[in-house]
Amino acid sequence: MEAFRIFIEGISNFTLGHLIMLAIGGILIYLAIKKEYEPMLLLPIGFGIILTNIPLSAAIGKNGFLTLLYNAGINTELFPILIFIAVGAMVDFTPLFQQPFMIFFGAAAQVGIFLTMIVAYLMGFDIGEAASIGIIGAADGPTSIYVSTLFAPHLLGPISVAAYSYMALVPIIQPPIIRMLTTKEERRIRMELELKEVPKVVRIIFPIAVTLITGILIPQSVPLIGSLMFGNLIKESGVVERLSKAAQNELANITTILLGITIGATMTPDRFLNPATLLIFGMGLLAFIFDTAGGVLFAKFLNLFLKRKVNPMIGAAGISAFPMSARVIQKMAQQEDFTNFVLMQSVAANVSGQIGSVVAGGILIGLVSSLFM
Repeated sequence: MEAFRIFIEGISNFTLGHLIMLAIGGILIYLAIKKEYEPMLLLPIGFGIILTNIPLSAAIGKNGFLTLLYNAGINTELFPILIFIAVGAMVDFTPLFQQPFMIFFGAAAQVGIFLTMIVAYLMGFDIGEAASIGIIGAADGPTSIYVSTLFAPHLLGPISVAAYSYMALVPIIQPPIIRMLTTKEERRIRMELELKEVPKVVRIIFPIAVTLITGILIPQSVPLIGSLMFGNLIKESGVVERLSKAAQNELANITTILLGITIGATMTPDRFLNPATLLIFGMGLLAFIFDTAGGVLFAKFLNLFLKRKVNPMIGAAGISAFPMSARVIQKMAQQEDFTNFVLMQSVAANVSGQIGSVVAGGILIGLVSSLFM
């Protein structure tokens, strides 16, 4: 009889909201498998939504394993930090060393974060929520998760899904914006490329120096930039290959699984099915548009003063969606002139965008924490 009572309770507690959320979970799984849109995250997020929205699910609650994972890995900001270590171990900053000028595009393309934050605040979100929505423009999932965990944990689900969804849609979002802001002649601009070997000592000093300089100037960025650069130092040191491979593979894979399924656990009907969610997705798209436009317009501005012109499409690669954005720019360049190769310049701007997004996240944390919280 007890089993029958529990069975009846499960059915009686099933609501339309649960049905919609289960459908959303199924859609994310479909997009991950069939369309291959960020499958590493959307697949576990989708299944986490299903586990959470089964009525009376034992996966959530005081002793639910998803709740335990949330408290241990999200509330403590541990999972995003571990992901940054893994990302740092995967990143090769060599293209940036060879073309340091490209770091300016990694900074310019973060403008969407702050513009979207202002828009969100004017639309009625409090400053913490606005900052969490604006950081979607970082085109960097772990940074979005880290900031929203600090300032708007109740919005973690839609912000995470928006961030990773738009990252997957970069090949669709960026080209029309770039074409709108550039002429055919500008898209055909060729750029000289002088590649030089980067000494190992430079590659080793770089993550240490970036951590020290950024940390001193923006202390709130230390967890983000420090973990990213620590992962890179492990890779570039050349003396801990096992740790480097572990960070790139086991650490990245395990943390991604736990992070994704735990984010899915936050997506309940009361948190997700409301007008704010639609606004978040809309403003997330706006942030990506602002970022792309900011990078392109900055490059066009520089061209007013440069003798050797920059292909303004390179500016759009300054977002952190690596390496998708760089590939998009190269493809667009070859559509205009199949002999024009700007991939290395795009990669350099794209890599600098990873640093820029983390620094922007630290600035945002410091600004909100010190002035408004």
